[in-house]
Amino acid sequence: MHKLVLASSSVYRKSLLERLRQPFEAVAPDIDEQRLHGEAPEAMVRRLSEAKARALAERFPSHLIIGSDQVAILGETILTKPGDFEGAVKQLRAQSGKRVLFLTGLALLDSQSGNCTVDVVPTEVEFKELDDEEICAYLHRDEPYNCAGSFRSEGLGICLFDAIHSTDPSALIGLPLIRLCQMLRANNYNLL
Repeated sequence: MHKLVLASSSVYRKSLLERLRQPFEAVAPDIDEQRLHGEAPEAMVRRLSEAKARALAERFPSHLIIGSDQVAILGETILTKPGDFEGAVKQLRAQSGKRVLFLTGLALLDSQSGNCTVDVVPTEVEFKELDDEEICAYLHRDEPYNCAGSFRSEGLGICLFDAIHSTDPSALIGLPLIRLCQMLRANNYNLL
């Protein structure tokens, strides 16, 4: 049976993959994650998920390599990681009372055969109406400055929502485990 590699340095993705109780190695892929000119958000997360997996193929020649990428979209705007308090306040104000679409790309590469399965799992988040006091209190407590959309749904950020709509709740955190399990089974990887 192939060994698993997670092409990511994300503590969130690593924590999610640990839920499957399978041995794996997590390695940061060295790729350019910039959006290409005119590239649609879904095409971008597909491309980057696969690129992350393929970046490790030479180093891990007989493995199943998992790549993932995520983008948050508010209207026509792609939300990035805010980086600091001020950027996070601006993002959360913009999302207040609105729906935000998260597209989570997932790639599973069999580095021995070169076959790669790529998919995108959408998640829609409905934000409640937020006032500045709630926004500031949340940011001081959870400090989600390295999270696209300025929240951690697996933490206190869940208080900011009215609803989450998805076929895979782990997709919002950054690694769609239901879809990954389907891909692994299709590659004859036994999970149980």
